[in-house]
Amino acid sequence: MVFSSLIFLCIFLPAVFVLYGIIPSLKARNILLMLASLIFYAYGEPIYALLMIGSSLFNYFFALLVAEGTDRKRKTCLVIALIVNLGLLCVFKYTGLLVNSFNQVFGTQVPDPGIVLPIGISFFTFQALSYVIDVYRGNVRAQHNFLYVQLYIAFFPQLIAGPIVRYSDIEKEIENRSRDMEMIALGMRRFLCGLGKKVLIANAMGQAADAIFNAPEGSINLLSAWIGAIAYLFQIYYDFSGYSDMAIGLGQMFGFHFRENFQYPYGAFSIQEFWRRWHISLSTWFKEYLYIPLGGNRKGRPRTVLNKMIVFVCTGFWHGANWTFVLWGIYHGLFLLFEEYVPVVRRFPRWLGRIYALLVVCVGFVLFRADSLGQGVRMIGKMFGGYSFTSASMSLAVSQLTPWFLVMLVLAILGCAPVHGLADRIRSQAKSGLWSLDRKGQALQIGLYCGAFLLLAFCILRLSGNGYNPFIYFKF
Repeated sequence: MVFSSLIFLCIFLPAVFVLYGIIPSLKARNILLMLASLIFYAYGEPIYALLMIGSSLFNYFFALLVAEGTDRKRKTCLVIALIVNLGLLCVFKYTGLLVNSFNQVFGTQVPDPGIVLPIGISFFTFQALSYVIDVYRGNVRAQHNFLYVQLYIAFFPQLIAGPIVRYSDIEKEIENRSRDMEMIALGMRRFLCGLGKKVLIANAMGQAADAIFNAPEGSINLLSAWIGAIAYLFQIYYDFSGYSDMAIGLGQMFGFHFRENFQYPYGAFSIQEFWRRWHISLSTWFKEYLYIPLGGNRKGRPRTVLNKMIVFVCTGFWHGANWTFVLWGIYHGLFLLFEEYVPVVRRFPRWLGRIYALLVVCVGFVLFRADSLGQGVRMIGKMFGGYSFTSASMSLAVSQLTPWFLVMLVLAILGCAPVHGLADRIRSQAKSGLWSLDRKGQALQIGLYCGAFLLLAFCILRLSGNGYNPFIYFKF
């Protein structure tokens, strides 16, 4: 477990922020952020904070080893680091899946060890691995100060749900950074917008999706199946992009700049473009640390197809210990290959391409959300053939269409794609400086700041009165 949202918003974050502002030296500030990050992670499971520290120590020492010595020694150390990091991830994340699959195939009764999954282990493991690999490649220098490495891996804004940050992105800012009031204000506003996306839109969509996916199969018809699918489509986007906004905003408040993790993916007109816009830090990680080392597209078409399918199978496995995630990865990989080798898709009008991509993504997320392959297939079957309109099935569908859900659904639709670039213009305008704008620009920015703090107050009210507040990507 991690901090409850209210404790984080009302106690932890203000205390860390105030102390950070009081402390004069950067070294002491880094120590504060490192300790705060460990406290943040250890709040529910202290033993796993020790696991993360151990992982940081291991990768710190092996980065030093791969930085020097003969090529053979460096390569051997890199292989050991890969085996240990991926082995740790497999033991904690996939042991249960492997045991259960073994029992189903061979009819045995090997007991499930019931290993509790450390929150965010996929994120901090991939960050640690990227650091060691980049040192081996000579892209960054090996860091001799363990505090810097520990802060990089454990930094609380993006520790448990990303985005995945490469050491080269923040190496200079760990050692030397500054901030001003405008930077802090922009970061705070970005954080509050992300909070609103999560608490208001994602939670409203999630409650409807859970109600339908958890309902008896016989009570689900075409209408309720599509409500559940669309609700989850928006839940996962606003949950994860909201968390990414919060992480980017918090990082900015403390002087760090993280790269964007989402670029309006539901506005994509192909699956290929969707993956250039969705979870950018993960897709970039797999491209640079798996696809290209496998040979990329440099070894002929058959090898390119194989490499892409390997990447998408691994993408599915990264998301969770369930065969539904693997099938979801294969599904996306097949559509990516379909677009690449069947030219008719590339000739779609943009409006048709957007409909096609959104439909493919929506159906894929049904598999992603399902508790089992069977449930996922049956739910997709209901979406296209659930012509049962009994009172029970209609009651399930209509009961989800509450006024609050409908209002949030409208906001979700409006917010998932830029309206004539309005969001990008507002962001660009904000970066240029409040007092350098004309009166209309200043009024707009001040209004947005006021709106952000009203949003904070509303989110706190929603959190205090509603116990439903899951973060989907915490479990990854």
